[in-house]
Amino acid sequence: MKDKKVPAGFVVNPMLAAAVEAHAKEGKLACAQAFAIAESAQVAPLVVGQTADALGVGLDHCQLGLYGYPGHTKGWAVSNIADHPVPEDLEAAIRTALDADGKLPCVRAWQVAAEFAVPKMLVGYIADQMGIRIVQCQLGAF
Repeated sequence: MKDKKVPAGFVVNPMLAAAVEAHAKEGKLACAQAFAIAESAQVAPLVVGQTADALGVGLDHCQLGLYGYPGHTKGWAVSNIADHPVPEDLEAAIRTALDADGKLPCVRAWQVAAEFAVPKMLVGYIADQMGIRIVQCQLGAF
C-alpha cells in the first residue's frame, strides 16, 4: 500500500472518502464493497480504488480470489472453490477472453463468470491453474 500512488491531479471526493472510510475495517476495504460504493455513487470502480489509495486504505477479499485473504495466499482455500463443478468449455472461454499478451483482464474474467453462471472466484482459480495471469483490476489494484 505504501508504494501505491494516485494519478497527478487526482482530487478525493469527500463523499466517496466518507463511504470508503465507513466501510473499511482495519484499514482494508473489501473489493465487493468498493464496487457497491462505485455503483451507489455512479462512478467508475477505479475512482473508488484511487480514493482508497489516497486514504491509505488497502483492498482485500478480491472477488477473483487473487489477494486479501489473511492467512492464505489466495482466497481459493478459504472458499473451497476447487470443489466447485467446472462447466464444460469454461477453459476454452477463458482462453478466448485473453488479451493480445495472453493475459486475462479482470473485466473479461467477470464476463466469463457471468456467461457460465459460476462464481468469479472459480474463473480466477481455473485461470491460475492454467498458468494465466489476470490483469487490469477495475479498482486499480493490479
